[in-house]
Amino acid sequence: MTLFLQRLFDAFDNGAIYAAMALALALIYKSTGHLNFAQGEMAMFSAFIAYVLSSEQGLPIWLAILISMALSFVFGAGVERILIRPLERRNPLSVVIVTLGLFLAVGGSAQRIWLGTPKEFDSPFPDSAKAISIDNASLRHRTIWYWALLLVLVGLLFLMLKRTKIGLAFRAVASNRESAQSVGIAVGRTLMIGWGLAAALGAFAGALRASSTPTFDTNLMLPVLIYSFAAVTLGGFDSLGGAVLGGLIVAVFETMVGGYVSQIGGQLAQATALVMIILVLLVRPSGLFGSRRIERV
Repeated sequence: MTLFLQRLFDAFDNGAIYAAMALALALIYKSTGHLNFAQGEMAMFSAFIAYVLSSEQGLPIWLAILISMALSFVFGAGVERILIRPLERRNPLSVVIVTLGLFLAVGGSAQRIWLGTPKEFDSPFPDSAKAISIDNASLRHRTIWYWALLLVLVGLLFLMLKRTKIGLAFRAVASNRESAQSVGIAVGRTLMIGWGLAAALGAFAGALRASSTPTFDTNLMLPVLIYSFAAVTLGGFDSLGGAVLGGLIVAVFETMVGGYVSQIGGQLAQATALVMIILVLLVRPSGLFGSRRIERV
């Protein structure tokens, strides 16, 4: 029972990070109708910026994270304005190609700048190394902080989408751009803000991931991105709550299967995410909480 609880608590720890990244993927899909395959590498680059600001420049950790999130917002908005907007009008598939190219460009740039000794990033939460003991299993304080902050972010996003004009614009643009433009919604600005917000959320996930490992390098977010795609596929691409729940389910599934099925172990744990993506797409393509698309013929 102790081993089961410890694995469950470890899954909660990883699940918060998967959920934060899945939240960024769901937000950009909900607001723009696209998926950003470079989301993980952008988050990794932002984590390194936070590291430089806090460890090398001496800024407080939370200030460094907030600055990296602000810079990520600007970068994400710039990507939409400079790369995505001119190309998607010609061919929607070009967005996939651009984000894959961005994945390589951002990752290569990070390796060019920071390749070498792995970095250490302190936790932004107080007493993060301490834990609550439950039946000899340890629930770390940082896990509680992760989920508390993540739920606050989800609540703020729900309020933004339901109670503000920009949230209404997000939903209108994702549903039908032509109709949104015809009623006076600034489609271009809305898409740009959506990309920026998703990049800022990704930066937050990158900071959590960097602070949860003893050391990190430029491969920081690649496994997280795979699990996050599984999470957003399971929860629903346009469901913020589903993305968070999907992140937790994927983390629990990965931890339990890797721990109890000896043939899989830790080496093949990432394959469980790919299997989950395939099964969900076959059985319920819209995910658990995603909106089903209705096509009229």
